Amino acid sequence: MPLTMPEEILLLMLDDETGRLTDRAAPSGDYALTGAILAELLLEERIATEPGRLSVRDATPTGDAVLDEVLGRIAAEAEPRGNRWWIETLSRDADRHRDHYFNRLIERGILKAEEGRFLWIFPERRYPQISDKEEREVKARLMNVIFEEGVPEPRDCLLIGLTRAAGLFPMLLAPTELERAQPRIDAVADMEQLNRSLSAAVRDIFNEVARYAPMM
Repeated sequence: MPLTMPEEILLLMLDDETGRLTDRAAPSGDYALTGAILAELLLEERIATEPGRLSVRDATPTGDAVLDEVLGRIAAEAEPRGNRWWIETLSRDADRHRDHYFNRLIERGILKAEEGRFLWIFPERRYPQISDKEEREVKARLMNVIFEEGVPEPRDCLLIGLTRAAGLFPMLLAPTELERAQPRIDAVADMEQLNRSLSAAVRDIFNEVARYAPMM
C-alpha cells in the first residue's frame, strides 16, 4: 500500500541516525503535517478548494482515522474557512496526528519505537528505521523531479511545496545543490493551485512563529 502524504512528510522530518524529529521540523513541521493531511484529502478528491474556502466534495470514509476526522470537521464547520484557518486550527492536534501516523509506520514495519531519555533526564520516544526503502523511494522521487525536466505528478508538486514550506530541503541537499535546484523547486512547488495556497499558509504561519520566538 503506498504511503500517504502525511507519512511521507514525517519520514522526511526524521533524522536518519537518531530517529528523532529534526530540530528543523519545529515548529513549521506541525503546519507541514497538517498541510499534508489536507493535501492527501485533495488528492483523494474528498475536498475542494476555492478562494478563502475549503469544502467537502465526497464524505465517503477513507479508512484513515485522521483523514476521516478532518473530513468530518470540515463538513461540520458552519462558516466558510480557508486554508490558513484550517492549518492553524488542525495543527493544534499535530501531536496526536503525528502519533497516529508514526503508529501506522510502525505497524507496516518501516519504523520501530524506542523509549529513552533526552539529556539523560527527559523521557522521549525515538523512531529508528527498520526499513529505509520507503524513505529512499520518497527522496529519490523528489530528486528525480527536481533535477529532471518534465511535468511532475500533482502528488509530487504538493510534497515538494510542503517540504519547501517546512524548510526541509537543506537536510536533503548540499548547499551548492540546493542553490542550483532552488529555481526548479520553486517552479514545481507553485504548479498546483492548492499547493500555492497551502505552502503560502505554512510559510506565513512559520514566519510569524519565528518572528515572536525570541519573546517566548
